[in-house]
Amino acid sequence: MHGRSVLVRGGIAVATAAVALTMAAPAALAEDGAARGRVVEKAGERGYSVNFGDPKHYVPELFELKLSDGSKLKMYCVQIEVNMRTDQDMIERPWNKYPDASSPFNKNNAKINWVLHHGYPAVGVKAIEGALGKNGVKFNEGLSAGEAVTATQAAVWHFSDGKDFDREKPLMDGNPAASADVLALYDYLVGKENVGISAQPKPTLDIGPAKASGATGSKIGPFSVATTGDITELTSKLPEGVKVVDADGKEIKASAIKDGTKVFVDVPKDTKDGEGSFSLKVSGHLDTGRLFVGENYAKVPAQSLIVADSEKTSVSANATASWKQGGAPVTETPAPTTPGGAESGGGNELANTGASATMPLVIGGALLGAGVLMVLLVRRRRSEA
Repeated sequence: MHGRSVLVRGGIAVATAAVALTMAAPAALAEDGAARGRVVEKAGERGYSVNFGDPKHYVPELFELKLSDGSKLKMYCVQIEVNMRTDQDMIERPWNKYPDASSPFNKNNAKINWVLHHGYPAVGVKAIEGALGKNGVKFNEGLSAGEAVTATQAAVWHFSDGKDFDREKPLMDGNPAASADVLALYDYLVGKENVGISAQPKPTLDIGPAKASGATGSKIGPFSVATTGDITELTSKLPEGVKVVDADGKEIKASAIKDGTKVFVDVPKDTKDGEGSFSLKVSGHLDTGRLFVGENYAKVPAQSLIVADSEKTSVSANATASWKQGGAPVTETPAPTTPGGAESGGGNELANTGASATMPLVIGGALLGAGVLMVLLVRRRRSEA
C-alpha cells in the first residue's frame, strides 16, 4: 500500500491497483462439520465513512456471507486492519480460535456479543428508536439503516480493535444530522448498558467426542449433541446389529435428538472387532455472535467476521465408534471443549502412515550388520592373497 490512496471498506483495504480474485464455490463443509462460506462482493449494506482520527477512511458494511448450502448470513467484521478476502472460504469457529492472540477481541468478546444482539439488524431501526427514546434520545427524521450499520459496526470495532470516533467530526462527510444519529446509537451500544453477553453462542451442530472406543457387549459413548437447530436426519454406517441408541439402550430416532441429548453406539457381544460411524443433519439458524475465520489464515490472513443475522441453514456432523472383544468398556478422552461445545483440536497423536515406528531401527540394524560382514570378508580375502 506504499504511496497508494487507500479506502478501507468494512475493514477491507481497497487499493487503486486492481486485484484478481478467484471466485470458486465454497466446499460443502469443513472437515469437522462446521459451516463454511464466502463473502459475496458488493452484496452488503453500506454505512457512512467514519473518522477515527487517522488518515484512513473506514466505511462500515453489513456483509453477506453465502454458505455452501446457499443460505446467507449478515456479518460485521473484526480485525479492522486485516484485508477482507473473497477468494477463500470462511469457517465457523469458536471464540477461542480467534486468530490474533493479542487482540482486544479476546477480552471483549462478551461486549461485542451484546452489541450484536442490541444493534442493527438484530434489532430493527424502529425498535432501536423506541428503546433509545425511553432515554430521551431523538433521531433526526428517524434512524436510517445506513446510520444503524455505521453505529453498530463502529461499536464492534471499538471493542475488537480499540477504535474510537473523532467526536468533533465522527463522519468524514461532516453530515451533522447523520453524525448525531450515529453517535447516539454508538454511545448506547458501548455505554454502561452494555453489560456483555458472556455465554458464547452455541454451534449450529457439534457432536463430542468425535471418536470413542469400547468393548463389544457395551454402549460406547456418550456422544453429546450441541445444537441450535432441529435434527432432521440420522444416518449411520454400522455393521448389522450395531445401533445408535439412547441412555436406556433404545434405538433412537432423529426427532428425539435435541440440544444436550446424549447418544450411544450399542455393540452386541458377538460383534467382530471393528468400527462404524453415524452422522446428524440439523436445520436452523447460526446464532448471532458466531465467529468465522479464514480457512487459509496462516498463509493468507483474511479478515475475521462475526454473525449479525442469519437465514435458516443446514449443517452436518459425524462421530466414530470403534470396539474390541473382551475387556471393560473404555471411552476415549474427548478433546478439550469450548463453552460452545466445539472441540479445540490439537493433541499429540502421531499420524498413522502405515509404517511401524520400529521399522527404521530394524532396517538400520540389518544394514549395519551387512556392512560389518562385508568388512570381514574383504579383510579375509586380503589375508589370503
